[in-house]
Amino acid sequence: MLRIILVSFLILHPFASQANVPDSFTQKNINYRTYFGECPSKSSGMLTLILMKEFEKSKSLKDVKEKIIQEKLDEKYFLSDYRISYNPVIKTLKVHLECPEPLAKVQVYKPNGEEHYSAILGDNAKMYEPQYENLMKAEKRLTHHLPLLAISMDQLEGSAPIDLAQFIKKMEVDLRSQISEIIISKNNELTIIFALGGKATSVFMGTDLWDEKLSKLTKIVGYVGKNKRFPSSINLVNSKKVVVKFSDKI
Repeated sequence: MLRIILVSFLILHPFASQANVPDSFTQKNINYRTYFGECPSKSSGMLTLILMKEFEKSKSLKDVKEKIIQEKLDEKYFLSDYRISYNPVIKTLKVHLECPEPLAKVQVYKPNGEEHYSAILGDNAKMYEPQYENLMKAEKRLTHHLPLLAISMDQLEGSAPIDLAQFIKKMEVDLRSQISEIIISKNNELTIIFALGGKATSVFMGTDLWDEKLSKLTKIVGYVGKNKRFPSSINLVNSKKVVVKFSDKI
């Protein structure tokens, strides 16, 4: 009896201390297979331990899924999707977790302009706790800085998060990495602040046709980058009339 307890402790102790759950292991005569995708291993490992313990109580997938829903574990552990299945023949529980790509650090403002709270915008257009960025950076799953997105509570409750997430995802990586700030007004006017050549460049995108304007913006940024002459502003409000202004003289 003492030997069995000791073996169980040796199996569980590394998980509890580091939350470093391997891809495949056996616990209490149940085989576990895990897949974390691009999720932080620390938070996903902790979640897997919680799900393991719940499943081992009654061998019920229903209980596991109810626990996730009732305790909002998908939000707490930064999931965009999850799949959990059990094969009773081979006694194998599969835990498949997916997490979003962080797109921006968000500052949500009240109508009076006061900051309400901060979050991280995922590529699924959902908001996550700010520590998600730190977890991703700690494990080098996020190697670039995130732009700051300023948005009002009213805009947050509308279609703006979906529109912005889709827009940012369509950007080329090089272009996205040069963004320092994104501002969406109550009138849905989009302004992007780039750091080009060490200088701030304001890009006015207007309220619509962002995808069409993005193609033009990409070409302009590429052109000024090659010529090492960076504008102070780029006005794309009217997609048929692009205005580029320089603060310095030739």
